[in-house]
Amino acid sequence: MKKLKRSVKNRLVLMTIVAACVFLPITLIKLQKFLEQQENASRKRPPTPVTVVRAEKKDWQSSIGSVGSLVAEQGINVTAPLPGTTIKIHFESGQDIKTGEPLISQDIGVPSAELEGLEARLQLRRSQFKRASKLYESRQISQSDLDDSAALLKEAKAAVEAKSAFITRKTVYAPFDGTLGIRIVDLGSYLNPGDPIVPLYMRDPIHVDYSLPEKFISRVFVGQEVEVNVAAYPGQKFSGKITAYDPVIDSRTRNIKIRATIKNAEGFLKPGMFATVSTVDAAQKSVIILPNTAITYTPYGNTLFVINDVSGGLVVQKEQVKIGEVKGEYVQITDGIKAGDRVVAVGQNKLRNGMKVSISGTVSIAIGD
Repeated sequence: MKKLKRSVKNRLVLMTIVAACVFLPITLIKLQKFLEQQENASRKRPPTPVTVVRAEKKDWQSSIGSVGSLVAEQGINVTAPLPGTTIKIHFESGQDIKTGEPLISQDIGVPSAELEGLEARLQLRRSQFKRASKLYESRQISQSDLDDSAALLKEAKAAVEAKSAFITRKTVYAPFDGTLGIRIVDLGSYLNPGDPIVPLYMRDPIHVDYSLPEKFISRVFVGQEVEVNVAAYPGQKFSGKITAYDPVIDSRTRNIKIRATIKNAEGFLKPGMFATVSTVDAAQKSVIILPNTAITYTPYGNTLFVINDVSGGLVVQKEQVKIGEVKGEYVQITDGIKAGDRVVAVGQNKLRNGMKVSISGTVSIAIGD
């Protein structure tokens, strides 16, 4: 029985060896033909067209990015200084206004009547003082009597001036040039002291308040330029200068608070707007620049394709690069290529390492020109 099993096993091994000897050469021949076909197809495939940019060293002005909020130079709710009924409104919501222009007038009926009585008393005191002066000159009254008359006259003058000032304050005036907000008061409404009438904001200039980490403090100074962008005007830059910064670092955030001032004659910028702020470095440096489109950004690293000359034409080599600051459509390259390298600017998504390419167009780097 054991001899029979051994004999069957030997036959199976022999059959396997024979099959391998028969089919292996056939498989190898087919594989060789497949590889030859692939190689021939590769040779016949035309080079992939790409757009090329030459890496250049350019003067680059660095900036420090942050975010902040726009703040009015002056902004208040204009309030009623005295109690009274509103009898006239001199403004429209949202209008521009100059210092000293009237906003509202309150009822002055009773104070006006009181002023008339005080003015009549003042006339009487003047007449009395005039008579007292003549009597004093003829020595018919004493110096004390003359002084009493003078004191009564002074008191009457002060009463008239006080009531006149009170009536003047019944008309509320704009305290500075600016733009009015939405009217709060209505005609006929009674106002107590401190009740709001209308918001008023100075339009020009306007400030942007923002913060930077303390490590940048050596790069920040009064008079330094900033560039501001707001969502309401995409692509438009508003220029300003740093006018102040806090003398201490916030112990919680380790940031320094900075204020920059921007001209705003047209009134495009509004208090409360969210802004992105770039603090511009004074010094420029020469760095390698490429368009953003040349870089493939991934979590595992940033890559690009460099074009090399070989005997068979042009081929691409995938290189990993380190990037620096990004500004608009351009990016700094800090490591991975050198100035003068030809880099694929458009079309790298269809490329593989070592693939043949042809140059269908070129782009230039305009920054710093």
